[in-house]
Amino acid sequence: MNTRSKIAVLGMVALSFAFSGTLTAQAMKEKTVMVGGAAMYPSKNIIENAVNSKDHKTLVAAVKAAGLVETLQGAGPFTVLAPTDAAFAKLPKGTVENLVKPENKAMLTKILTYHVLAGKFNAKEIWAAVKANGGKAMMKTVEGEELTFWTKGKDLYVRDAKGNDAKVTIADVNQSNGVIHVIDTVLMP
Repeated sequence: MNTRSKIAVLGMVALSFAFSGTLTAQAMKEKTVMVGGAAMYPSKNIIENAVNSKDHKTLVAAVKAAGLVETLQGAGPFTVLAPTDAAFAKLPKGTVENLVKPENKAMLTKILTYHVLAGKFNAKEIWAAVKANGGKAMMKTVEGEELTFWTKGKDLYVRDAKGNDAKVTIADVNQSNGVIHVIDTVLMP
């Protein structure tokens, strides 16, 4: 490698470190949480952050197909229980592909809004509600039905209308218009 090439490489490395240092400083300033390999910034809204998570590509595509992008970019506040791509992969083969078809928009919207609570509820508040209510807390979704929150050891869970349980794997991912709790199972109304 000639001297010019070495200088160019060193320059790119230096810029890379400087850029990552800037992101780290911004992330530290904003108290970000890493989700799907990306920092989630509290100054950004739910959609602005979700599109950067490599673990939530299916959810983002479903939100777009249901026409809910504008809603989740709105003022809120919202609490979103965000299933990962792995959670969607647990569904029977072909389910996601079928749900994102235009003719199934109403059903997709029903499922997605079942993952949203009106208001901002952090994990500490949900835990307190569970404790205050004898081990279970019922919360109404934007879709209209209720979810049941419960705990086991140090873990927070949510049970859907069909009796399926989802574990909160990453709690309190703050957004400018609410909070996201990452879950490992898709909830069904």
